[in-house]
Amino acid sequence: MAYVTGSRLDEDLPPSLGERVLEGWRDMRASTKRLIAEAPSEGRLLFYVVISDMVFFLSWTMKTVLAPTAAAQGQMPLEMGAYMVIAFLMRTAVLYVFAAGAYALCALVGGSGSWKDTRIAIFWGTLVSAPFGLLAASLTVGLSLGERSIPALGDPILALPTYYVGLVPFLWFISAGLAAAHGWVKTSWPFLALSAGTVALSVLAVYLSA
Repeated sequence: MAYVTGSRLDEDLPPSLGERVLEGWRDMRASTKRLIAEAPSEGRLLFYVVISDMVFFLSWTMKTVLAPTAAAQGQMPLEMGAYMVIAFLMRTAVLYVFAAGAYALCALVGGSGSWKDTRIAIFWGTLVSAPFGLLAASLTVGLSLGERSIPALGDPILALPTYYVGLVPFLWFISAGLAAAHGWVKTSWPFLALSAGTVALSVLAVYLSA
């Protein structure tokens, strides 16, 4: 089987993981379809999830433990370090549950993809979007270091959005993957549905913690 990534044609080897991620950035739908056609093993999918888990843990450790901004420190519980470890350990299981729920909803509204297609779309989307979370973490660290000499950088209006901006590409790439897996032309509908669900869960979390 010949593999194509941009202008590259290799008759023997599939694209490297880095090339696959770049392809996902350029065209997530095509990248997801390629991966589905390859019928990856569950071990390979789990490998993708574990890598995204590691990037997730690194980015949030940078933002919450190593160099949090002053605005964020005031809103974080003292046990944040322990919460991060728990989140890292549970994230893989949560993604499987999320994939199961997404598959059920997609099938309910007429999606044509299988349960495995849905897992591929979501797990691949988490990995493709992971570097954006790391980029947001780097920006947060920059603000934290810069506010020592420029106090205005510690303003919550500037500081707090960097903790959540990585969520946008996370939802977008997963939405594009789901659209490809289930045969939908538009990515916007899955994206709006996931965004609405995220907002609802955030409101619920704030309510329960109040």
